[in-house]
Amino acid sequence: MIIKRILQKVFSPLPHREGVGESLFLFSFLLLFVSPASAQDKVTLTGSIQSDIMLPQNDSIIGAEKTEDLVTNTYVTLQLNSKYVDAGARLEYLEHPMPGYEGDFKGWGVPHFYVKGRLGMAELTAGTFYEQFGSGFILRTYEERSLGIDNSLLGGRLVLKPTDGVTVKLLSGKQRRYWSWNKSLVSGADVEVSLDEWIPSLKKSNTRLMIGGSWVNRYENNEEEIFVDPFHKVNFPKYVNAWDVRVSLNHGPWSVLAEYAQKGDDPSYANGYIFRKGSVAMLSGSYSKKGLSILLQAKRSDNMSFKSTGNASKAIGVSSSIGHLLAFTQDHTYTLAAKYPYATQVADGEWAYQAEVGYNFKRNTTLGGKYGMTVKMNYSLVKAIDRKFDDELPFNTLAGSMKYGGTDGYSSSFFKWGGQTYYQDLNFQLTRKLSKDFKLFLMYMNQRYNKGKIENHGGMVHNDIFVADGKYQFTPKVALRGELQYMESTDDDGNWLFGLLELSLVPHWMITLSDEYRVNKEHVHYYMAQVTFTTGAHRVQLGYGREIDGYNCSGGVCRYVPASKGLKLSYNYNF
Repeated sequence: MIIKRILQKVFSPLPHREGVGESLFLFSFLLLFVSPASAQDKVTLTGSIQSDIMLPQNDSIIGAEKTEDLVTNTYVTLQLNSKYVDAGARLEYLEHPMPGYEGDFKGWGVPHFYVKGRLGMAELTAGTFYEQFGSGFILRTYEERSLGIDNSLLGGRLVLKPTDGVTVKLLSGKQRRYWSWNKSLVSGADVEVSLDEWIPSLKKSNTRLMIGGSWVNRYENNEEEIFVDPFHKVNFPKYVNAWDVRVSLNHGPWSVLAEYAQKGDDPSYANGYIFRKGSVAMLSGSYSKKGLSILLQAKRSDNMSFKSTGNASKAIGVSSSIGHLLAFTQDHTYTLAAKYPYATQVADGEWAYQAEVGYNFKRNTTLGGKYGMTVKMNYSLVKAIDRKFDDELPFNTLAGSMKYGGTDGYSSSFFKWGGQTYYQDLNFQLTRKLSKDFKLFLMYMNQRYNKGKIENHGGMVHNDIFVADGKYQFTPKVALRGELQYMESTDDDGNWLFGLLELSLVPHWMITLSDEYRVNKEHVHYYMAQVTFTTGAHRVQLGYGREIDGYNCSGGVCRYVPASKGLKLSYNYNF
């Protein structure tokens, strides 16, 4: 009876605030499998603690609001590893969450727990797990705390390696959505074959050739009542299938990846409840040899929003996503360059291109100088796809955005662009060591950002961004780095100036002062002071200041973060 109750706990939704003790008991139960199986093997315990704590303050100038006296996002992860069996669990405490994590994020419990066994060619995982098929077009489950993403699957996964160069994956489970799991069942299979393991001539010529294929199925009995007009109710398909094929070739400095995926009829809130099939095609090529690197990429996607539920109330934002489409744009790390990040338009589709060329001028040459110089150019362009709608279809006055619901929605020519530009980024970067102790980085960036499309308000934003980053090494243990950034814009929030000074005292201390300043409007300063101390596996950071509102993005996925002000303490420990 005890085992039965534990299994029932595994496959039932996780409560918001209860469930910590039960989940920890479940983890202890899973560990019982580890001990006997590895009684004669070395068992290692690893883990980590990450805790961000803030004492928020009101600030009417920047719109920061104090909702609670103290807020925190805290994660504690434990892992037991042995030769044949592993087990792990993660405690998450977000009962009083940091700004931007309110609402559905709020709660606490142990949503991540697993036991993994390995024997011969097989590896079996039971519990929660993360997986990606190919580039992730039809399946990518992962955790990204800065974005508030954890879309793990609760169920089972089997990985088989029957022979050299062949990997087979089979899985099935329910997807996590904040503090519960969606009712739908996500199942899939993936096969990858490295042909160079089978063809001696390929291996002899240092050529790697891989072919792969994937299939994912979502089963959901969606009883939600959605009407595309007063008389026609949407009949949701119980099964939605998606498949993916890919081939990659690597030979010397050359690398090519081609991939295509398609998704079946999947009417949902994201696409206005149309029955059009979704697709995505990608071609990526690169060349990398000492001193020179080249990257060329192109991707076309159309109606590829793929979530583990079509229920409108549960399919908003980044939650419940099964598939993932990378943005073919550069992920910028400098503050003003990252102020307008691009979010992939998964539902409507897009044509995305990226090209990058980098060259390293050797030392003691005319352009390279005494210490050498590196230059890089990156260009990204994202356009709308061609879509032709049938204007003779009946308009639903009860839900105007669902004008084409219940139909194929539109027709589209594969190679033709639509009228809108969603995003454009052209930037030039230069890195040069001017002396033995001083290194300089310079960047110019020209950007076009369609705020009306990406954020659903505003128009096209044009920016020119200049970055200078210099670092001087006083001694082997003392260095000072400074940043100066300027954004010139006649649109949206106007011109901005950002400055930073960072003093490093190796191996323990780092002191950082920064200020982001709105030049031609309210003249608001977003100042920040931070002190970081590192010793062994411990890292502590104490900071105070203002943080501007905006979007935090990674790989084309974004989360809105409100303005905040206060004292913040961060602690990280790995063991």
